[in-house]
Amino acid sequence: MELDRALRIAAAGMDAQTSRLRVVAENLANRDTTSEIAGGDPFRRKTVTFANRFDRALGANTLRVARVGTTKGDFPTRFDPNHPAANEQGYVKTPNVNSTIEVMDMREAQRSYTANLSVLEVTRGMLTRTIEAMR
Repeated sequence: MELDRALRIAAAGMDAQTSRLRVVAENLANRDTTSEIAGGDPFRRKTVTFANRFDRALGANTLRVARVGTTKGDFPTRFDPNHPAANEQGYVKTPNVNSTIEVMDMREAQRSYTANLSVLEVTRGMLTRTIEAMR
């Protein structure tokens, strides 16, 4: 049934966006997490990569999380010679998490999730009306 397909495709999209929101939450929660050892690396920002997967049972592509990776590059530093993670020069490496980018990612994931939720609600309404018409 085509309506069942729509429900399952939307559910897969919601699941992928839920994973993305979890990663954003983890990034925001660790935006101030430094290393415990002097000169060590702090928390590194995580990213989500999506991929289409052909679902043979549905006969359609669905969205899934391909992998959760980390961003590359240097860490910003700040001068704080009294910090336990400070190097010999007194600089502490800070996480490469930008709160503005994380909030933008969070809003994008929220909008995608809401769009898929709307598909679920409309499809459910169509199914309900179909059942009522058959009575």
